[in-house]
Amino acid sequence: MRVIASVAAMQRLAGQWRNAAKKVAFVPTMGYLHAGHVSLMERARKLAGPKGIVVVSIYVNPTQFAPHEDFTKYPRDFKRDAALCWKAGVDVIFTPSDPEMYAPDFSVYVSEDRLAKFMEGVTRPHHFRGVTTIVAKLFNVVLPDTAIFGAKDFQQAAIVKRMVRDLNFPVKIVVAPTVREGDGLALSSRNKYLSTEERREAPVLLLALQTAQAAVAARPVFGAKLKKKIQQLIATQPSARLDYVEFFDPQTLEPLAIVKKGAHMALAVYMGKTRLIDNAEL
Repeated sequence: MRVIASVAAMQRLAGQWRNAAKKVAFVPTMGYLHAGHVSLMERARKLAGPKGIVVVSIYVNPTQFAPHEDFTKYPRDFKRDAALCWKAGVDVIFTPSDPEMYAPDFSVYVSEDRLAKFMEGVTRPHHFRGVTTIVAKLFNVVLPDTAIFGAKDFQQAAIVKRMVRDLNFPVKIVVAPTVREGDGLALSSRNKYLSTEERREAPVLLLALQTAQAAVAARPVFGAKLKKKIQQLIATQPSARLDYVEFFDPQTLEPLAIVKKGAHMALAVYMGKTRLIDNAEL
C-alpha cells in the first residue's frame, strides 16, 4: 500500500493506471475511519476486481465547514486509518495537505443549486459548495472509474450524482448501504464526541425513522402531522434537540405535504453539542 501526499504524484500515477486500462475504484473520506468506511473499501475492491486499483483519500476539507463548526477538532488518527486501509486491501491512500489542494488565492468553486437548497443546505448553507468542489478536485486528481459513497449522507450522494451528470464526469457513482451499530445508531466519525448518556439516547434517530415507516405503512399521512409526532419522540430524550426532519421525493428532494410509501425521510438531531444525521426510505 502506497501513501501519496502530492497532487502531481497522484495524477501521474492515475495517468499510468488509465494508460494501462486498470479499473480504479475510489473512496473519498475525511479519515477517522470506522466499519462503515471499511464496507465502502470492500465494495470498492469488488468493483475494481483483483487486478484493479482501490484508492482512499483521507482529507479533512476546510471549505465544507462553517467558521463555527468542528473543523479544527474533527477527529484525526492517520496511523489507525492506514492500518484499516491496509487490512481492507487498499492500494493507495491519497492524503494531501491544504496547500496541495487549495492555492493561497483559490477562487473557483463548484456549486449545485437545486438539490442543495433543502435540509443540510438550509442548516449548513455553504457546506455542499465545499463538498462538490473537493469531490470534483479529487476526481480530477485520482481519475477514478467508480466512486463509492455511503447512503447515510443521502443528500450528499444525490448532489454528487447530479454534479457528475451535469459536468460530464466519466465516473460511476455507487451508493452503499448505511452501516449501523448493534443498537441501530448509524456509524459516524462524530459518534466519538458523544458522552455515555448521549450515546445511550442516540438510537432515537433510528426509532424516529421506524416510527415514520410504521405511520405510512397502512395509508398516506399529512407531513405536518408526522413531523409533530417525530418532534415529540425526539423530545423524550433529554440530550436530544431536533434540527430538522423532512419527508421528500428521493429524486428531486422536494418536500412532500402528503407522505406515503416510497417517500424518503431525513433528520438531523443534536445530541448535546454533537450533530447526527440519518435517513431512510419509508
